[in-house]
Amino acid sequence: MNERVGTYVSKLSLTDFRNYTALSLELKPGAVVFTGENGAGKTNLLEAVSFLSPGRGLRRAAYAEIARHGAADGFAVHARVSNGDGDAEIGTGTAQNSSESGRRIRINGVDTRSAEELLEILRVVWMTPAMDTLFTGPAGDRRRFLDRLVLAVDANHAQRTLDYEKAMRGRNRLLSEDSRDWAWFDAIEAQMAETGVAIAAARSELVRLLQAMVAKLPDEGPFPRALIALEGDIERAIDERPAVEVEERLRQALATGRSRDRAAGRTLDGPHRADLLVRHSAKDTPAELCSTGEQKALLIGLVLSHARLTAETGAAPILLLDEVAAHLDPGRRHALFAILEELNCQTFMTGTEPTLFLSLAGRAQFLTVSHGEVSKAR
Repeated sequence: MNERVGTYVSKLSLTDFRNYTALSLELKPGAVVFTGENGAGKTNLLEAVSFLSPGRGLRRAAYAEIARHGAADGFAVHARVSNGDGDAEIGTGTAQNSSESGRRIRINGVDTRSAEELLEILRVVWMTPAMDTLFTGPAGDRRRFLDRLVLAVDANHAQRTLDYEKAMRGRNRLLSEDSRDWAWFDAIEAQMAETGVAIAAARSELVRLLQAMVAKLPDEGPFPRALIALEGDIERAIDERPAVEVEERLRQALATGRSRDRAAGRTLDGPHRADLLVRHSAKDTPAELCSTGEQKALLIGLVLSHARLTAETGAAPILLLDEVAAHLDPGRRHALFAILEELNCQTFMTGTEPTLFLSLAGRAQFLTVSHGEVSKAR
């Protein structure tokens, strides 16, 4: 095993989080495997770790749903994050009886100005069973997946997307109110053009880097190589013209499209219309037409290639792989575990059957989850 220790969560404490009243776990670098029956709370633990990054976590749940039923004062997650340079303490959560909305984040005892400060400490990427339909589901799911990957290498991406979405909501509100305040439209559309092109450029760069990383994979590897591309007017223009010219084209498109967008009830131009296209390279087949097993393997391959990319640009991310081994044959399971060990990143995995992880014996931390309690596996 690689003796170098990367960034990892060395301690995780929960208060009134989902089905956990109070929990404190000492964790090790490398693979951490949670096993237990369905409904025991395994995914809840991964969700707690996902809150160590910006956003609403791997389930995108409302904060009120996360607090344990009957809890008097919201939920709290505390983590000690360790690496070769020392430790950092992260605390986050909500207070039901507070006048503040959203969740608060503290790093080393100090309130953060923005959630993006978490990215200076660690990056978190996840894969859940809900993503098994990523290639066949709506484009919005693929955009969110891509934006999470971008965020792991570009800490400013989250703020750009928030600014763009806020501006777009403002424009849509003006459209719904049948406003004729053209100066206000001009200001909002100028902001949308600037942030929208920056979003498209960041996505395009990530796709370029990720495709180059995928190209390094062997032709006959355990996880098929994927051909990935972005589909969208802004994304195509970014590859052909200077950013300032693309900004002006988007601003003009928004201005001339006001009547059309008013009739549609929403904005029809911008990076929120983009899609991530994925093909099975060897079969030259769109991912959505591949078998369920092939789609799963393609997704795992993309996540692993992204982890390699992130490791080259800084530190490997912490991976959250929910029920990842359940539908893999023994050969692919063994290959997955070997790649994760090579990446030297902390990986949290869940499963109902401990036997799925037997090849990790002696190389992973095994914990049993039962009715909101976690114990060392026997």
